[in-house]
Amino acid sequence: MTSTAQRTDKILFLSYSPEAVSRLRDLGQPLSLIERGGASVFTPGFSAGAPAVPPCLPGSLGDPAFLTAHGLKYAYVGGSMANGISSTLLAEAFGKAGMLGFYGAAGQPLEEVEKAIDRLQAAGEFPRGFNLIHSPSDPALEAALVDLYLRRGVRLLEASAFIGLTLPLIRFRTAGIRRGASGKIETPNRVIGKISRVEVAERFFSPPEEKFLKELVARGELTTEQAELAAQVPVAEDVTAEGDSGGHTDNRPLVNLLPTIIALRDRIQAQRGYAAAPRVGAGGGIATPEAAAAAFMMGAAYVVTGTVNQACRESGTTDLVRNLLAGAGQADVAMAAAADMFEMGVKVQILKRGTMFAMRANKLYDYYRAYNSFEEIPADIRAALERDYFRKTFSEVWAGTREFFLRRDPAQAERAERDPKHKLALVFRWYLSQSSRWPLAGDESRKLDYQVWCGPAMGAFNEWAKGSFLEVPENRDAVTVACNLLAGAAALTRLHALRCQGVAADPRLARQEPRPREELARFF
Repeated sequence: MTSTAQRTDKILFLSYSPEAVSRLRDLGQPLSLIERGGASVFTPGFSAGAPAVPPCLPGSLGDPAFLTAHGLKYAYVGGSMANGISSTLLAEAFGKAGMLGFYGAAGQPLEEVEKAIDRLQAAGEFPRGFNLIHSPSDPALEAALVDLYLRRGVRLLEASAFIGLTLPLIRFRTAGIRRGASGKIETPNRVIGKISRVEVAERFFSPPEEKFLKELVARGELTTEQAELAAQVPVAEDVTAEGDSGGHTDNRPLVNLLPTIIALRDRIQAQRGYAAAPRVGAGGGIATPEAAAAAFMMGAAYVVTGTVNQACRESGTTDLVRNLLAGAGQADVAMAAAADMFEMGVKVQILKRGTMFAMRANKLYDYYRAYNSFEEIPADIRAALERDYFRKTFSEVWAGTREFFLRRDPAQAERAERDPKHKLALVFRWYLSQSSRWPLAGDESRKLDYQVWCGPAMGAFNEWAKGSFLEVPENRDAVTVACNLLAGAAALTRLHALRCQGVAADPRLARQEPRPREELARFF
């Protein structure tokens, strides 16, 4: 049987049929659309002058230089989600499938991060990385985490939520820099910057600032020669343009952000003349084959997924959260005050369906701005906070918070004893921080306070998966999802090639239903 197309009003139209779908999904098979007996049919191979469908395998998507640099088969990255939600299981699953996964170290004690390093190093050799989140309220933790990464031989970081770059990040990037026997500058440590602002992207695309290099030389952590080499390479060889994502986000439309960051990269490359231009990936909103195909067509070197992985079995969350995410629609998200940058007014995108967290978190920020101490807050509001938010007295929360900071960062506790407004901020941050841990612990008594990081892509994924085996949370494993997104993107790329040659196609040919991994195995 052959796929047919009819010419109507001088337009070649490809009709829908199961056979046409099968042909387009046979990703490695080149096809031609030729006229035969007054109709048009698919034939294997290329025919001169006929519209052609080139092969497009999942491993052909993205930038080959990205694959080579990180030892990957596919330009697919599982981004880091805090509190170990991007678990070692996720990182291992992606790495062993020829993709790249990051462990979500943000919010984790150092000892937990070291255990994660132990687990991943014991699991064998495969691509993997760890997260470094900007911590303006706790710079000592950021420095300690970099100390740990350097001591344990971690070579790849995903740097997220940075507003300005910091000394610990530059210390990691430049450690061990040298000129190789070929004369090329070699950097053992690599950084993938995750950004949504042009000014931050520019810092990642540029060499480290001179002030950082001078300080590292003064501290004996770089030689003068190494500092000179570091001034010739970008802080990040890869930068992810992060659109409207879960967690920290500026809610930027990826379709606008990605071309802007690519153009910025091109301008800086023209100025700097690096041996190899930095690469730009796309994240925030990648949860369907259409989104992945669009990102690659816009020039993304790789795609990054986030919330959709949280909904998979390997994530470090609970079944309760996975079920909540499986019921989310695209409008079931909201912006709420962030724990780590609370005083700065920074917000994170979270799931609002089934929880009151967004409303409560934003009220806390309003109270913080309006009052200089807990005692200044009207009595009825104080009572509501202690009864509904804290479920204990302000003094009890502060006692536990003070003990935590005396161990972790005594200067914070000392400042709070002198400054009632800072004490108020630390107690409010306690609630915001705990709200992301209650769902991980499966504490159903705190369900109304759950902080679940989630972007609208989760709703898009659920709509795409509806009616398929992936609709059921228990069937969602991260690599199966990844294979479907990549295979679907490849099939859509083949269909797009026909459209670029003047062929109109039945819209149903673009539908990429989820398929079991066994059905996709021949392409991976």
